[in-house]
Amino acid sequence: MKLSVNGKTHDVALEPEMPLLWALRDEFKLTGTKFGCGAALCGACTVLVDGVPVRSCVTPVGAVSAPVTTIEGLGSPEALHTLQAVWIEQQVAQCGYCQSGQIMSAAALLKQTPKPTDAQIDAAMSGNLCRCGTYPRIRAAIHEAAARLQQGAQS
Repeated sequence: MKLSVNGKTHDVALEPEMPLLWALRDEFKLTGTKFGCGAALCGACTVLVDGVPVRSCVTPVGAVSAPVTTIEGLGSPEALHTLQAVWIEQQVAQCGYCQSGQIMSAAALLKQTPKPTDAQIDAAMSGNLCRCGTYPRIRAAIHEAAARLQQGAQS
C-alpha cells in the first residue's frame, strides 16, 4: 500500500488492520506521536489525516488514503511551526506527554478557525486530555499562535 506521511509517499507492506499509530512509530520511526489509552479517549496519538485530527491508535492504516501529518511534519527543530514556538515560549508543557496530540489538534483548529474564541478552543481541544492540567496555558498559547498567524497573513 501507499502511505503519504509528512509530505513523502511510501510504499509499505503493512497489515491493513495495523493501527496507524504503530505504523508511524515502528515502521517510520516517528515517535512524537504517543500511545496514551489505546481507545481514542485521551488524544495523545492525534495526527492529521488530510488536515483533520484523528486518533491514530484506533485508525487502521488500511483505512488511510489521504496524507498524514505528524508532529514531526508540522515543523522541525530548525523551523518550528508557530504553534510549536509559542508552546515553548509560554512553557505550556509540564510533563509534555500529551503535547504533540494537543498541538496537532490546535493546528487543525487554527487552519479551520483562524481566530477562535475560548468556546471554540475548548470544543476543538475537548478530546485531548492533559493529566498535568495545563489547559489555561494551552488556551493562551492557541490565542497567541492565532494572533501571530493572523499577523503573518496580513504582512
